[in-house]
Amino acid sequence: MRFFIDTANVDEIRKANDMGVICGVTTNPSLIAKEGRDYKETIQEIATIVDGPISGEVKPTTLDYEGMIKEAREIAAIHPNMVVKIPLTADGLKACHQCAKEGIKTNLTLVFSASQALLAARAGATYVSPFIGRLDDISEDGLELIRTIADMFSVNGIDSQIICASIRSPYHVMQCALAGADIATVPYKVIMQMVHHPLTDQGIEKFQNDYKKVFG
Repeated sequence: MRFFIDTANVDEIRKANDMGVICGVTTNPSLIAKEGRDYKETIQEIATIVDGPISGEVKPTTLDYEGMIKEAREIAAIHPNMVVKIPLTADGLKACHQCAKEGIKTNLTLVFSASQALLAARAGATYVSPFIGRLDDISEDGLELIRTIADMFSVNGIDSQIICASIRSPYHVMQCALAGADIATVPYKVIMQMVHHPLTDQGIEKFQNDYKKVFG
């Protein structure tokens, strides 16, 4: 399983990229709005940091096919690594299908069921993004959904890749990897939680103390 970082904060993206642990970025209108920056300018800067897929989403107010495909073409034109995020709706599926015909990569987002994932794949989605944390929030098993989609795609020879989204913890990350996901898109905070362990910190402190006792 590979890692994307889920943020529009270029400092976080740069730090994660420097560690060598990510190969792509996912953003959405909320994340970019949080940074208070221009959409296109932010995406262009991200593209100078990470040489991999960068998901940019159509506006949340754009719900019709014509608007989606217009914005999809504009997003795709920003950089060769752009992937267009489109919500899983009837118009979104139609836009995804047209994007596939035009060679535009897509990420069908806000997926909450296996049937939605199957529709996205058959419409030509490059990626499908099930939101596991939000399912957990309403007492549904988000990780079981990942296992179901992974099995379904394998049985049917589907090439669309699964991006685990709405990741809340290192536990989510590990379970997504075991469930057969292709990618986990992870907030910087969770990446750093994965890095740190109290026994590692204690071990470093002990080694330092032992070294100082001998060598000063």
